[in-house]
Amino acid sequence: MVSLPYVICSVLSFVPAIVFHEVAHGFAAAKLGDPTARRHGRLSLNPLKHIDPFGTVIMPFLLLALGGPVFGYAKPVPYNPAYFKNRRTGEAVVGLAGPAANLIMALLAGVVAWLLWPHAPELAAESQMFVYFYLMFLPMFALVNLYLMFFNLIPLPPLDGSSVIALFLSDRALARYYRVQRYAMPVFIAVVIFLPYFLHINPVGMYLDATAGSVVRLLFPFAL
Repeated sequence: MVSLPYVICSVLSFVPAIVFHEVAHGFAAAKLGDPTARRHGRLSLNPLKHIDPFGTVIMPFLLLALGGPVFGYAKPVPYNPAYFKNRRTGEAVVGLAGPAANLIMALLAGVVAWLLWPHAPELAAESQMFVYFYLMFLPMFALVNLYLMFFNLIPLPPLDGSSVIALFLSDRALARYYRVQRYAMPVFIAVVIFLPYFLHINPVGMYLDATAGSVVRLLFPFAL
């Protein structure tokens, strides 16, 4: 059975991870001259502005109930690449801004862990809350952010890594590519969820264990 501290740490890790991820997309687009995200109120750090009913609520709690890591997505921040001086470069910059934000947050969690490491035994003896924060929340916060980063770096639509593909497409191919992206998310999510369930094959899980799992172990002074 999932414990209450685990649920609390999961929510406190997941919500900032997806919010900063999406705000980073909008911030990068705004810096490139696109006001779309700002006009839609999506540069806000208010989580309610970014909630997707399935990706932010149903999917994470379903995974939590099944005993897996908390994972999901927020409502994508809208942007208009027509505002970019160089459309292909702008697409890549905006696409990679979200994973970059997740990497920064994961690194910050590791830095905090290392700064507290000399005092951890004493603080842990004095406070059970510190134990939860240090041994549960910080690693989970880093891991959730790394999951989001590496998952979104997969170069397939509709994930952020696919934005790099635009750098290598002709104008005609790029137009077709944008049409495909509209329908890619439901298909991709179905594959991610149902392929492991029915065929007991989880290539995404193996990929995340090899990438995010390996990196998070390097970030902390204690064994995970």
